[in-house]
Amino acid sequence: MTISKKLLPILLAGALFSCTSRQDKQEIDVLKVSENGRYLTTGDGDPFFWLGDTGWLLFNKLNRDEAETYLEDRKNKGFNVIQAMVLHTVPSVNVYGDSSIVNKDIARPLVTDGNNPDNADEYDYWDHIDYIIDKAAEKGLYMALVPVWGSPVKDGKVSVEQAKVYARFLAERWKEKKNIIWLNGGDIKGSDSIAVWQEIGKTIKSIDPDHLMTFHPRGRTASSDWFHDESWLDFNMVQSGHRRYDQDTSKNEDKHYGEDNWKFMVADWKRTPIKPTIDGEPSYEGIPQGLHDIKEPRWTAADVRRYGYWSVFSGGFGYTYGQNSVMQMHSQSDTSTAYGSKELWTEALQAPGATQMKYIKDLMLSRGDYFERVPDQSIVADNGEKYNQLLATRTNKYAFIYNYNGREMKINMGKIAGDKVEAAWFNPRNGETKKIGEFDNKGVQSFQPEGETKDGNDWVLILDSI
Repeated sequence: MTISKKLLPILLAGALFSCTSRQDKQEIDVLKVSENGRYLTTGDGDPFFWLGDTGWLLFNKLNRDEAETYLEDRKNKGFNVIQAMVLHTVPSVNVYGDSSIVNKDIARPLVTDGNNPDNADEYDYWDHIDYIIDKAAEKGLYMALVPVWGSPVKDGKVSVEQAKVYARFLAERWKEKKNIIWLNGGDIKGSDSIAVWQEIGKTIKSIDPDHLMTFHPRGRTASSDWFHDESWLDFNMVQSGHRRYDQDTSKNEDKHYGEDNWKFMVADWKRTPIKPTIDGEPSYEGIPQGLHDIKEPRWTAADVRRYGYWSVFSGGFGYTYGQNSVMQMHSQSDTSTAYGSKELWTEALQAPGATQMKYIKDLMLSRGDYFERVPDQSIVADNGEKYNQLLATRTNKYAFIYNYNGREMKINMGKIAGDKVEAAWFNPRNGETKKIGEFDNKGVQSFQPEGETKDGNDWVLILDSI
């Protein structure tokens, strides 16, 4: 059935936009950057550990009931940020058949009078996004919004002038919603159509200075490659990508990292001015290694855990998880699928890695001196390469060292306060902690995790000052 639309007056370049969305009833704080520039806080200064999920096609493919099912599941699993595309294509159409814009012109959002989901003429593409944003806020979830994905911009479907008008529309519509984070870009190098990304960033920030903003880059690149010094960029984001070590053919030797996503964190940590950084898209659970050849092995829960602990212990302020079927909301009605996804999104919600992500958030929030944490590889006396790499982080009161394959760990003591330390094993697979005992806080101590040495037998060694 064709749905008619009662259009508001045509939106002209440079015009201001009125917003007819519902009264904001959110009980959630606008996020801020911590005083030391490394982490995020809530509005009252409490630590905020970003645990994100990539629900990229949430706004396009899920109806109201399905969206609530997805958000409730992610809330219950400990996620607190959902990354989603506002426009995946130009134009984008949602599950109700509502188009986002007029005549493929991003400067002309297609909006209707009213906001009545029971009347197709009064419920449009933007009302549906409003509903999901508000529902997320009710559940304590932040929405990290990509204004427009990189592909249509690179294809010339968005001019700088159109981007300015569109960015103004978004900022005016959602600046009062407290659970908004802006993800400029969208799987694209900043150097591709850089004038568009600069215009979107500057325009939104000029109207909505309170909400945080970053840039979601192409695989194996970082926002800091192009925009670190921009005033609109509050924190850095990397997309470490989906390739194995042997699949990384980066021409730039400085970014020939393979699976070592922690190297992005190390590079951003050294930059000035100081800004927080995060891996916003590592390898997804259930997606083919290398992404495009569906005959390749799939990334597993062990892999997404490794990417999480490696990046956080190296200085990341949080971590974003992804699952192949969930990120594209693969459903029975789909006539095609991307990256060999066969599992329905409703089933893929229960992927093992998704249930294990909350444990890293719980661990990082378990100590009181959250903002004093720094990465410190000098703790590791005998390190290795690739999967034998141990990653360490500490304050003056504790140290966490991540071990992906259960090998013996030789640790330089004396890096935290106290004559003695209490040691424990933290299990990233189930969140359980098991005390080992007390040790002298000097010299080199050896620690052997439980189980055989094999990939995925991962552990965090915890050392607490006594």
